Amino acid sequence: MCGIVGYVGPKATVDVLIGGLRRLEYRGYDSAGVAVVADGQLETRKKAGKLVNLEHEIAEHPLPKAHIGIGHTRWATHGAPTDGNAHPHLGGPAQKLALIHNGIIENFAELKAELLAEGTNFASETDTEVAAHLIARAFEQSGDLKAAFASVMNRLHGAFTILVVHQDQPDVVLAARRNAPLVIGLGDGENFLGSDVAAFVEHTKRAVSVGQDEIVVLKADSVEVFGFDGTPVNFTEFEVNWDASAASKGGWPSFMAKEIADQPQAIADTLMGRVRADGRVVLDDIQQMSTEQIREIDRIIIVACGTASYAGDVAKYAIEKWARIPVQVELSHEFRYRNPIVTQNTLVLAISQSGETMDTLMAIRYAQELGAKVFAICNTQGATLARESDAVIYTHAGPEVAVASTKALTSQIVAGYMLALALAEARGAMTEDARLALGRELLQLPASVSEVLANIDQASALGTAHANAKSVLFLGRNVGYPIAMEGALKLKEIAYIHAEGFAAGELKHGPIALIEEGQPVIVIVPSPNDVDSLHPKVVSNIQEIRARGAKVIAIAEAGDETVSQYAESVIFVPKTDSIMAAVLDVIPLQAFALALSTAKGLDVDQPRNLAKSVTVE
Repeated sequence: MCGIVGYVGPKATVDVLIGGLRRLEYRGYDSAGVAVVADGQLETRKKAGKLVNLEHEIAEHPLPKAHIGIGHTRWATHGAPTDGNAHPHLGGPAQKLALIHNGIIENFAELKAELLAEGTNFASETDTEVAAHLIARAFEQSGDLKAAFASVMNRLHGAFTILVVHQDQPDVVLAARRNAPLVIGLGDGENFLGSDVAAFVEHTKRAVSVGQDEIVVLKADSVEVFGFDGTPVNFTEFEVNWDASAASKGGWPSFMAKEIADQPQAIADTLMGRVRADGRVVLDDIQQMSTEQIREIDRIIIVACGTASYAGDVAKYAIEKWARIPVQVELSHEFRYRNPIVTQNTLVLAISQSGETMDTLMAIRYAQELGAKVFAICNTQGATLARESDAVIYTHAGPEVAVASTKALTSQIVAGYMLALALAEARGAMTEDARLALGRELLQLPASVSEVLANIDQASALGTAHANAKSVLFLGRNVGYPIAMEGALKLKEIAYIHAEGFAAGELKHGPIALIEEGQPVIVIVPSPNDVDSLHPKVVSNIQEIRARGAKVIAIAEAGDETVSQYAESVIFVPKTDSIMAAVLDVIPLQAFALALSTAKGLDVDQPRNLAKSVTVE
């Protein structure tokens, strides 16, 4: 949510800022702007709409050559997406200070009332402008920009990353973060700031994650970090393990199409070094807990939002079946506020692609206050979730640019499988032969996913054929249930049509009333070969809805000829373990949604009203 870039150095600053904002477009935004200081003067340009509008504005009204600046893409919260509400915002009567902000200042109303009482004039409807005026006023009073900045940060409540430049201090960018992401990029005679490493990965792979309630003083030849209380902070850098080309389309028509195709590699990278050739899972990531501590776990609570919560649902089936630990999956924003029962023997597993999902961060902080251990599954190095958890399993899926998650989801599911097998070994919950067989099956997933992708045209053709559908229903049982919900979510996200995922067994308890002539229904069919197979029950569901005029598209295991007798269309996926089938079943649903949305002429990468990372509650 919102993109932030800061730069100090010898390069053409406007090019660095615009390039960084372009790589952050995936986060979602509705306006963009930049501010630079050149020859002792502050200059800004900002426009509502896409980044190209800002580029046209700069082309018509060029900015001077500068070596310091800040850039922003805004997702409207307070105030409509207009030129006036776009960032940067100026502070003080002389308008020498420019400020950009990601997040929400919860106490802005009382702070604004204070400024209005003093006669301050406001040019926007935003909460952000309040901070700009407060810092400008404090600097006029003290003459110390760093002290003024820190004093205001201590007055703000909520979630924010804030960057400031001032024309009287033309060599420094000040930045601060509380409950919103901020990363430093370390260069040679130049330094960068970004809400994501994508903002500067073209220029450097050396990065530092800024911690909670920390202030950054960024100059071309130095970086200092302090707490909000003024205490110096020692920081540790990490290396970004992908380059700028990984965040480009590479010839694909959309990032979503590319990222669907990336899944075999993303899954292989997630497994790499963690599953041995004999099938044993070795998760060094969770060594902070001893075998004895793992055996004392009496319950796991998985917290996540959106697509990540469906990855959690699949992990629940795996952990309960293989490790024999009771698991519940909670939406992060519900968990924290319902007074949950959490003890020292509760393990909380948080799942987030970005590691900056505010609801999930607040959930784990609450769980830790109650004494629980927290593990995380995360895709982003140095993310807040990773730093604040007791252990983290990185998915190594690489950058995911499209708002609708694809490869991040399947990598999260695979990480959940590995965790389940590691817990099973520690607790002695399975025979070694059975556990190793599952590990070897995991190693086959990248090849099986490649096989699904090699035959994806059928799912794409069906998506195109249903471009005029007003509603699509999804049914599944066991791990097919969360996959059905994920399939429905993908259509809602990128095609803007009604879609619902149901547990197939619930059909006759209400949802069957939705079935009418011609209604498309996608059914996730379990393997007929599983010992406890629900296959006959799901086939009966298909017959029930067919009798009422539904048009059935089935996702079924290769060789399942029974389904072909009852469904109009069947998409076959390779045989695998019944729990692991979730990874294969979801991929045709991704392709179906992509094709349907594309046929409607929609922007699949940046759907309306959505942001990639939700960094406010």
